Amino acid sequence: MDGYKINKINISGFRRLHAVELEMKPFNVLIGANGVGKTSILDALSLLSASASGNLDKKLSQLGGVANLRTRGKSDKLSFTVDMDVPKREPYKYELEIEPIGTGYSIPLERLSQDRGKATPFKHIDSYKNSIFYFDPDPSANKMTRPTWEHNPLETSLAQTSKLFTDPEALRKVLATANQYHALDISQRAPVKLPQAMKPAYLPGIDGEDLIPYLYNMRESESNRYEAIIDTLRAAFPGFDTLGFPPVAAGMLTMTWKDSKLDQHISIHELSEGTLRFIWLISLLYSSRLSTITMIDEPEVSLHPELLNILVDVMREASKRTQLVIATHSDRLIRFLQPEEVVVMDVDEDGCTTAQWADAMDLDAWLRDYSLDEVWRMGRMGGRA
Repeated sequence: MDGYKINKINISGFRRLHAVELEMKPFNVLIGANGVGKTSILDALSLLSASASGNLDKKLSQLGGVANLRTRGKSDKLSFTVDMDVPKREPYKYELEIEPIGTGYSIPLERLSQDRGKATPFKHIDSYKNSIFYFDPDPSANKMTRPTWEHNPLETSLAQTSKLFTDPEALRKVLATANQYHALDISQRAPVKLPQAMKPAYLPGIDGEDLIPYLYNMRESESNRYEAIIDTLRAAFPGFDTLGFPPVAAGMLTMTWKDSKLDQHISIHELSEGTLRFIWLISLLYSSRLSTITMIDEPEVSLHPELLNILVDVMREASKRTQLVIATHSDRLIRFLQPEEVVVMDVDEDGCTTAQWADAMDLDAWLRDYSLDEVWRMGRMGGRA
């Protein structure tokens, strides 16, 4: 959804994220040692996405439950605030609180509002415990109204909003489509290595389960994007020629790799871990159907250092079409980044996460003599073990 962008997110009481406020840019690379909260930022965004799509209960169970997600000894609830730009409107402010009740949870507060220059913000959703109100979409009503449908207390009011409520529905779609990608599974029977059904596919899939039909369809219908992927692979792998998509059964395709130095094509399941992961990553980043928010955890896994410069360039281009959030602790990747693209994450003396943009630090003198990754390794930016 063009024009929608998160400006800032506040996360409180979520694991080490006791009180983190983070300005969001189109390209956000979170760096820091293991355990400082990088993946927790991604998980918090994924939880907000699940809450907007009606999967809050399921996601909380996957993450271990509200009681286990709270900042230990410091918080009795999870709190999120999102400030988001919207096209031709005042920015949205979305607030959500989740607290444990026994082995379950409740949503004590949820609010969607806009500052329209008046004494109090305009409210689209205003929920406090069991008191649920939406602003009536009927222009003649001009009032808050209770839902006329059965309201599930374990899911957010945003997820249950009627499509007639156009402003909440727009925000719901933005948050609900946020995708989080982890390191690609490349085990022997991984979905990405097996033949795949010929079907419409606009993304390669979380586990690469749609990579083959996605690339095949792109070759047929979005040739410019497909050729950009092929050109990127040729730049990354000297000798690479092209990809093939031979049928292996009725309605099933596999993928092959043609090297100009070899007589025979290489089957997808014979490709190295790094090659397969690189194909999947750049295929994802070239998609014309990227969600408004795309999160990738440790994209550098198994990649040769020389591939990372190419990958960063593709990421920058993709960030013009999606708000990209990357988590890494690889100094090899950081070498190719600019300070305004990097968020340094660390822990304070209380063991809680801190987050600061690198371009807000006094690094100019150091960057005249050292690269960004060298400055980080020397400990001048924090974010080290």
